[in-house]
Amino acid sequence: MRKILLILSLTVAFSAFGQQPKQQWVTIKSANLKCWECKDKLEKYLIQANKSTMESGLIQWKINLLQGEIKVQFWPDRADASLIKAALNNAGFDADDDKAEPEAYAKLPPICKRAEDGGGPKPPKPCHIPPVQ
Repeated sequence: MRKILLILSLTVAFSAFGQQPKQQWVTIKSANLKCWECKDKLEKYLIQANKSTMESGLIQWKINLLQGEIKVQFWPDRADASLIKAALNNAGFDADDDKAEPEAYAKLPPICKRAEDGGGPKPPKPCHIPPVQ
């Protein structure tokens, strides 16, 4: 009888494990994600949004400031690409073809604005590395 219960419980455990959705990645371009200050602001916002609206659906993200893009790994049963793009827009950043929310964009520091609005790196000093203190 114990063997039957053990086999039954293992079968249930493995079938539940097999039904977990696979983690997915999405890459999103942003015209105004070019400096370390933008990166810090976005990361703080994503941590907060991940806890509140995405049910901890974001697993990790990698921000490439030189390319102006973010790669996000997420659980597809808790988040999706459109929800992640909306979070970026709500933080004040463009996400692919979706423009940032105007109010959030207005709150960003000048360096985090789009190039056409006077933001981004200024020669000769790059802004993709934090200043040495």
